[in-house]
Amino acid sequence: MVDTHAHLGLCEPAPSELIDAAAQAGVNRILTVGLGEDSNPGAVELAERHEPVLAAVGRHPNGADGFDERAAGAIEELAASDRVVAIGETGLDFYRDRAEPEQQRRAFSAQIAIAGRVGKPVVIHLRDSEGSERAYSEAFETLSEEAGSEVILHCFSAGPAWAERAAELGWYCSFAGNVTYPKAAELRESAALVPEERLLVETDSPFLAPQPVRGKPNQPANVVETARHLAEERGLSYERLDEVVEANAARVFGW
Repeated sequence: MVDTHAHLGLCEPAPSELIDAAAQAGVNRILTVGLGEDSNPGAVELAERHEPVLAAVGRHPNGADGFDERAAGAIEELAASDRVVAIGETGLDFYRDRAEPEQQRRAFSAQIAIAGRVGKPVVIHLRDSEGSERAYSEAFETLSEEAGSEVILHCFSAGPAWAERAAELGWYCSFAGNVTYPKAAELRESAALVPEERLLVETDSPFLAPQPVRGKPNQPANVVETARHLAEERGLSYERLDEVVEANAARVFGW
């Protein structure tokens, strides 16, 4: 199994312990994701020091204020490393008001363009305010018009209609621990609709621990629990889902 989205720099204990625990659980690859210029270099450093770890670099939409050409250049420079396999996470977050929407849009489009230039997939964060689908609607339109590389909808948390639209566009959908929560029936319906060849699993560590360890800090080893739940929801054996996710991750990230 692989964890296609984690933030090792935010987790405890130390990355080496987390990587060892993941390996013991059968997790052989971890994508650690930078959130901005302060964490991107650390993500790349971890990928350079630990063979099972690869990195993504970008600017999270919640920190998009002040994004400029210098920030874009720093991301693109780091993206030249062969240990960096994706750009992001980027996208739109209208749930929190930590960054102005127009600033988010500018950072989003810039990172889509970087991903196209460097030939690496773009990892998308989307979150709407309660009762709204504006972030999803706007981001899908932007990606449809601008994306020149593979698209990964990280921590997919929308309804079935958006899963079907993503499938039509050939985008990857990655599911985190929230798909295991008792009240997430609609999300599980979405997970069942994703084409096999576009399905990914993640932890989003240290966030969104799966139900059996909910309330505790998440870590890459826990991706196995989310994968087991997802396999059951899709009527697959865990072994088959493992094969599917590993193959998909290898294809999109080139690892």
